[in-house]
Amino acid sequence: MTLIAPAIRPFSDYPVDALMAVAQRPEAVFTRGQGSWLWDSEGRNYLDLVQGWAVNTLGHAPRAIAAALSAQAGRLMQAGPGFFNDRAIELAARLAALSGLERSFITNSGAEANEGAIKLARKFGQVHRGGAHEIITFAHSFHGRTLATMSASGKPGFDALFEPKVQGFPKARLNDLASVEALVTPQTVAVMLEPIQGEAGVIEATPEFLMGLRALCNAHGLLLIFDEVQTGIGRTGGLWGHSAVGVKPDIMTLGKGLGGGVPVGAVLAREAVCCFAPGDQGGTYNGNALVCAAALAVLDAVTAPDFLPQVQARSAQLRAGLDRIAARLGMPPTEGRGLLLALQLPRPDQATQVAEALQQRARRDGTEPGVLVNPVRPQRLRFMPALNITESEVALALAVLNDALS
Repeated sequence: MTLIAPAIRPFSDYPVDALMAVAQRPEAVFTRGQGSWLWDSEGRNYLDLVQGWAVNTLGHAPRAIAAALSAQAGRLMQAGPGFFNDRAIELAARLAALSGLERSFITNSGAEANEGAIKLARKFGQVHRGGAHEIITFAHSFHGRTLATMSASGKPGFDALFEPKVQGFPKARLNDLASVEALVTPQTVAVMLEPIQGEAGVIEATPEFLMGLRALCNAHGLLLIFDEVQTGIGRTGGLWGHSAVGVKPDIMTLGKGLGGGVPVGAVLAREAVCCFAPGDQGGTYNGNALVCAAALAVLDAVTAPDFLPQVQARSAQLRAGLDRIAARLGMPPTEGRGLLLALQLPRPDQATQVAEALQQRARRDGTEPGVLVNPVRPQRLRFMPALNITESEVALALAVLNDALS
C-alpha cells in the first residue's frame, strides 16, 4: 500500500476556530500516519507513543483494518439495530470464546460500554436485589464522559462539572479493601474498577486486592465489573488486564483498542447477569457491520500466536530503558504493565514541559523526528505505543527521551 503525502499546508491556513475548544491542542494538524509514525501538514514526522490514547492497537493505517473496512463497506455497513447482521454475531461469539463471558452488547465507544454496564447492573439490582442500585467506584478512576460515567469516575475536577450528577456512586480507595467493605449497604449492587487506572497515572490494582474484591462480591452477592476499555485487547501483555491475576468479572467493558482506531466498544457479561428486556437498551449504530468487521480484524491480529509475546518483549525493552532513566533521575521504577507504562519525573509540572519539548523536536525537513508522549499527570509521562511497535522504534524513543531529560 503506497501512501501519497498531502500537499504541504501551514497550520495558519486551517480554520481551527470552527472546532469547539474542548482541549489544549498544539499547533500541528496531522494529515497521515503509518504504523508508529504520524506526519503533520507541514511535513514534520513524529514517533507516536500515544496512539490515540491507547486506541490504535495495530498503529496508524494498518492494512488489515483498512482491508476489512473496504471489503465490508462494499457488502453491508448497517442493517439497523432491530436486525441481526453476520459481523456482529461473529464478533460477539469471538468475544465470548476469548473472555468466558457468554453475551455481548456492542457499543460505539468505551464510555457507552461503561454506561451500558451501569444500566445492566442497576437492572440486575431491580430484578434480583430488591432495587439495589449503588455501584462502588474508586477515587482517581476514569470511566468516560457521559453524565453517568463522569459521575462514576473519581477523576479530580469532574465533581464540579455539569451538576447535578447522577447519584449512586460512592468512592472507595484503590488497593484498600476495607474502604470498599465500609461502603457496602443493602443498596449496593456492584463494584466497578479499572484493573489499571490509566488517567490516574497508570496505577495498578494489586492481585491481592482484585482477589479480595472477588471474594467480597461473592460474599455479599454483588457484581464485579472490570472496565477494560484501556487495558483490554492485549494492551497489558495478556489479552485482558485481569488475565495475569485470574480473577473473572461478572461484567467487562471494552473500547479503545477493540477497534484499532474505529469507534466500537462492548459490554460483556455472564449469562446469569443478562436481564435486559427488549427495549431496555439500544442505539442506532450499535453493532453495525462495518465496525464489527474492523474489530474482528483486530482480534485476528492480537490472537495470532506470536503477537502477545512480541508485546511482552517490547514492554520489557521499554520498561528497562525507562527504569534506567528513572534511576538516573533518582525516581522510582516504571509503573504499569505491557505497553501501558508511566515514568515519574522529579519536578512538579515537568511532564507537560517534557512532552512539549519532545514534540517540538520535529523539523520540517524530516531530519529530526518529534516524539509524542502523554503528560497524564503533572509529574508523570504515560506511554501507550502501538502494540506492534518495533524494537528499533522503542530504542529511538528511549534515546530521544533520555536526551531530552538530560
